Amino acid sequence: MSIAENIQHIETELAGTPARLVVVTKTHPVAKLQEAYDAGARLFGENKVQEMVAKQPELPADIEWHLIGHLQTNKVKQLAPFVHTIQSIDSLKLLLEIDKRAAQHDRVVNGLLQFHIADEETKTGLSFAEAEEMLQSDEYQQLRHVRLTGVMGVATFTNDQAQLRREFQTLRGYFEQLKSRFFADADHFREISMGMSSDYPLAIEEGSTLVRVGSAIFGARG
Repeated sequence: MSIAENIQHIETELAGTPARLVVVTKTHPVAKLQEAYDAGARLFGENKVQEMVAKQPELPADIEWHLIGHLQTNKVKQLAPFVHTIQSIDSLKLLLEIDKRAAQHDRVVNGLLQFHIADEETKTGLSFAEAEEMLQSDEYQQLRHVRLTGVMGVATFTNDQAQLRREFQTLRGYFEQLKSRFFADADHFREISMGMSSDYPLAIEEGSTLVRVGSAIFGARG
């Protein structure tokens, strides 16, 4: 199957759901990204800052770039001129830096709070208590150039459907609690980013609004 056919197949599965496709483009060359763009993809997700910064000028300007990997504060300034959404916000320090750098470019960057929902210790992310503390802080209240639009989580790498479903339900539960307590009047707080190539159909069933799919589009990386 071609890149275009794979994207078409996934878009068919997403039809009638709230979920949108984020094409995960990490390690793939610009020519393949252009193929995905030509097939209708507009949301591109990168793990590494340097890859995103290198590819962005080579591709059409209407792409929504999403950073989905761990982000160090010292690299925020490289993304600030163009990044649409940073899906991996896991500290107040990072939020403050995004706000500062976005302000320098007179723009607002969207962000998702990344929660730790997996069994694996290696995965990063906030606990619910840490997120609450952050959203109640005076520093957060002052932010004007970063806008939180939802939550993100990376599930455990497993074939256990019941476990995956539990983890997705946990993330959705976090979203609903935050929505009612902190974002009740914010229409923009609506994203639940969960589900990847191996488990996105399950994530869609559990309310995902953004699925992050790479290998099911481009094939396994050699």
